[in-house]
Amino acid sequence: MLRALAVVIGDDPLRERFLALTGYDGATLRARIAEPDVLSAVQQFLGGHEPDLLHVADVLGVKPESLCARC
Repeated sequence: MLRALAVVIGDDPLRERFLALTGYDGATLRARIAEPDVLSAVQQFLGGHEPDLLHVADVLGVKPESLCARC
């Protein structure tokens, strides 16, 4: 999930939407990047919008199901 977060953070529109939906800011992400709640937020974020999920999975070269428990 860390790799997925890296893709989200590296993409301006995805990053802005992720930060807006989660309420996190850059400092919080840097301080808590590997904590379960942050990684869960990434998974929920991707599971909530299929185009984002498919984009991140494509960039990472993985199946979308590997990034989303609800898929």
